[in-house]
Amino acid sequence: MSGDFLALAQPGVQQLSPYVPGKPVDELARELDIDPASIVKLASNENPLGASPKALAAIREELAELTRYPDGNGFALKTLLADQCRVELNQVTLGNGSNDILELVARAYLAPGLNAVFSEHAFAVYPIVTQAVGATAKVIPAKDWGHDLSAMLAAIDADTRVMFIANPNNPTGTWFGAEALDEFLQDVPEHVLVVLDEAYIEYAEGSDLPDGLDYLAAYPNLLVSRTFSKAYGLAALRVGYGLSTAVVADVLNRVRQPFNVNSLALAAACAALQDAEYLAESRRLNDAGMQQLEAGFRELGLSWIPSRGNFICVDLGRVAAPVFQGLLREGVIVRPVANYGMPNHLRITIGLPTENSRFLEALTKVMARG
Repeated sequence: MSGDFLALAQPGVQQLSPYVPGKPVDELARELDIDPASIVKLASNENPLGASPKALAAIREELAELTRYPDGNGFALKTLLADQCRVELNQVTLGNGSNDILELVARAYLAPGLNAVFSEHAFAVYPIVTQAVGATAKVIPAKDWGHDLSAMLAAIDADTRVMFIANPNNPTGTWFGAEALDEFLQDVPEHVLVVLDEAYIEYAEGSDLPDGLDYLAAYPNLLVSRTFSKAYGLAALRVGYGLSTAVVADVLNRVRQPFNVNSLALAAACAALQDAEYLAESRRLNDAGMQQLEAGFRELGLSWIPSRGNFICVDLGRVAAPVFQGLLREGVIVRPVANYGMPNHLRITIGLPTENSRFLEALTKVMARG
C-alpha cells in the first residue's frame, strides 16, 4: 500500500519550502574543484573571529563528560543569563539556537484557525514555524525595507496570538528606535504574544536601538529572543534563549524537548557570556568592516540598506542571481535574498578586513563583466 505523503502532510507544511542555508565552503570546493582554504564565506552572518578562547577551553574541559546527558535545566547558563539580563531564573527558556525558541512559541500558542503577524522581508523561520502548526501567516508589506509597525498593529484580529518583530531585522538590517517600540507595545492587545527577535542586538550596543530587556517588566505579553550564534561566535553549537514572564517560560518549557541544549553548548555559552573582551572585539571588527564595505559600495556606485547587524544588503540595480553565481566562481560565497522578495540584493556578512577586500575585488570584477 502506498500513498501521496506530500498530500497527507498538514496543509501548512505542504505550502512550505525547506529553509535554504548559505552554501557550505566544502560544497563549493567540490563543485569548482578548488582549495577550500581559498574560499571566502560571507553568507551566514557568522562571527569571523572564530570562537572565544575561553569558550574553546570550556569545551575541552567538558569533553570528558560526553557519556552523560546535559543538565536538562541548564542551571549554570540560566543563572548567568538571569543575572546579566536582570530577570529571575524562571523567566529564562533555553533553546537549541534562538530558532528553537521561535518554534516553541508556535507550538505553544498557534494552531489552525489562529494567526501570527510578521513583516515582509523578515526571517524565513517565522512562516516556517507558523505554517508548520497549521496557523495562518499574516505578512505585512515592509516600509523602507523595514517593519511597518502601524500596519502590523492594524492587522491584529481576535485570532492573532503571536507577532514576530526583529530588531535589527534579518536580512535587511533595518531597525526601529525606543519610541517606536514603546508606542507599539502599548497598543498590542494583551492576548497577543510579541516575540522581539534580537539575534543581532549585541552588535548595536551604543546605537539608537532599544534594549528589549528594558520592556519586560512593563509588558507581560513580551518575549525577547536572543542567540549565541552571532556576536558570541557559537553558531555550530546551537544555543539561544528567550526571556519572558515566568508564566510564558513555564508554558514553553512544557513543549520544550528534554536536553535540547547539549553539554558542550552549555559550557561554551557560559564561558562566552563572561568574555567581555571577545564581545568588544567582535563589535569593533564589525563596525570597521561595515565602514569598509560601505566605502567599497560607494566607489562602485551601488546603494545599500543601512544595517545594525553583522551583515549588509547591497542593491545591484539588476537581478542579483548572475552576480551571485559569478562571485561563486571567484571563490566568494554571499547570500542571495530573492526568496525574501529582494531579487536585486545580495546580503554580505561582515568578515575580516582581508575577506571584505577579497569580496569587493571579486564584486568589482564580476560587475565589470556586465
